[in-house]
Amino acid sequence: MRNNLLFSSFLFIFIACTLFMTATVHSAGIKERMADRIPAINALKDQGLVGENNKGFLEYRTGNKPQPQLIADENKDRAMVYGAISQKTGAPVGLVGERRANQIAENGQAGQWFQKPNGTWYKK
Repeated sequence: MRNNLLFSSFLFIFIACTLFMTATVHSAGIKERMADRIPAINALKDQGLVGENNKGFLEYRTGNKPQPQLIADENKDRAMVYGAISQKTGAPVGLVGERRANQIAENGQAGQWFQKPNGTWYKK
């Protein structure tokens, strides 16, 4: 009986540590991927092809949609980050994205496009 309890405790600790390490490695991978994309995304923003919407995601501003996989991958990673923040803080995921959109707009570069909370676009 005591061996079963000891084994169960060990197994629980092992699984918890494995999940923690996996989440940490996965999170580090997202950060690296997002950092690697910054130059290409900024180039699209500087050309006025892509802007930051009011939900914290990239959005095409024109009918010209180059590098769709880049934009899709970035938005997918952002959604994962917003979901993780939501779980950690208890804030709704949509609110997390909106708050991030505000931060991005505040720190955004002149000449790039941003969407106001009411949905209108402006060039900073």
